[in-house]
Amino acid sequence: MKTYYECIPCFLKQALNAARLATNDTAIHEHVLREVLKDTAAMNLNQPPPVMGQQIHRIIREATGSDDPYAMVKKQYNEFGLRLYPELRQTIRESENPLETAIRLSIAGNIIDFGVAASIDQEEVSSVIKQSLTHPLEGNISAFQSSLKAAKNILFLGDNAGEIVFDRLLIETLSRNNITYVVRGGPVINDVTRSDAEVTGITDLVAVMDNGSNAPGTLLDQCSEPFKKAFYDADLVVAKGQGNFESLSAADHHIFFIFKVKCSVVASHTGCPEGSMMIHERLAN
Repeated sequence: MKTYYECIPCFLKQALNAARLATNDTAIHEHVLREVLKDTAAMNLNQPPPVMGQQIHRIIREATGSDDPYAMVKKQYNEFGLRLYPELRQTIRESENPLETAIRLSIAGNIIDFGVAASIDQEEVSSVIKQSLTHPLEGNISAFQSSLKAAKNILFLGDNAGEIVFDRLLIETLSRNNITYVVRGGPVINDVTRSDAEVTGITDLVAVMDNGSNAPGTLLDQCSEPFKKAFYDADLVVAKGQGNFESLSAADHHIFFIFKVKCSVVASHTGCPEGSMMIHERLAN
């Protein structure tokens, strides 16, 4: 997916929000915005939005000297997700269709995205969880279920901290002996890294690898060779979150994207309204 003109104001908003989270120094806020404006003016709009997202957070890390400005936020939402976990697991167990319920809850967790929002209220997350159980779901769950059964090797691409607990619920609903969970290769926004997989118990369930990149998505040209081999060797890729959709929507592979549509650009690209819960299938050419 390319970058649209409408993405540019979002880049600036994200840069300012992240800079303010990292430091109270207004001089750094101004420096970050000016650098992002320069880079945005020169960017190749045929590249996906996560390319600029990666650059924004490189600028912020260099300006503040903080390797992971979102570390406390990630810890807070991992703990929040783990507090909800027992009740949500029981909800799945009691469901008439455990897989669909687990998918719905996994999408609900996708709201925990600080690349889109400056702050997220935990009561709002709880409300979204309740709504997710009955909200219309765009996509074909039967096709997803059939693909899961046929796949011998599944690669599950994670998205955000906190949300990773909701991914755990989905993974526990699946056959786990053929799944590898993928995290980012380094901190960016509140995206998942290996430490998040460890603290939320994912490493106790399935194999975990990182993709070798700190982009807020999956930019294959930047990823490590071991990840790219795992990606193309997989019979099926399950990709969580809008950043993975933005960066892999044109990839030549069988992918199911599971996410919440969070902006008008992606809504237009998918043909589904903003706020939609999506399970979107991409077939290999």
